[in-house]
Amino acid sequence: MSRIGKSPIKLASGVTVTVSPSNEVTVKGPKGELKRSIDREMKIEVKDGVLTVIRPTEQIRHKALHGLYRALLANMVEGVTEGFKKQLELVGVGYKAANNGQLLDLALGYSHNIIFEIPKELKVATLTEKGQNPKIMLEGIDNQLLGQVAAKIRSLRKPEPYKGKGVRYSDEVVRKKAGKSAGK
Repeated sequence: MSRIGKSPIKLASGVTVTVSPSNEVTVKGPKGELKRSIDREMKIEVKDGVLTVIRPTEQIRHKALHGLYRALLANMVEGVTEGFKKQLELVGVGYKAANNGQLLDLALGYSHNIIFEIPKELKVATLTEKGQNPKIMLEGIDNQLLGQVAAKIRSLRKPEPYKGKGVRYSDEVVRKKAGKSAGK
């Protein structure tokens, strides 16, 4: 039995889960609503405020899907109750971030500013304090979309290993390399 797949998901008050005949799971909560299609062979059971994922056989494919769908459903339930947050930090001289609604304006050392459009499902905020690196805060209920957008913003200027300049997650640790002069 999958260790992740067999653990039940407790539903908070105010969260409703419905499963359609085509195995599309809809999770509604105080922060919003999320939908996801589940493999037809997997069974979703909701009893007494507890959501469980049941696999039909012990095949390797079913074992893999068991843990995957349980984790995805747990993220959906957590998203509609608490939401998810990611924070990015711009490290480098002259690096700036500003937002106007859902448009993110980034100055990352290129000859022009980068205008990045944030999906409407996410909230974006920028913070620039004197003596601190500019920060970008992303917030939303869909963990997958949030991670994808954060990774795309980070890929615009990845942290480089010699000076550590670039866009990084606020909790990320960048391992620095020694330069050429270190060998002498």
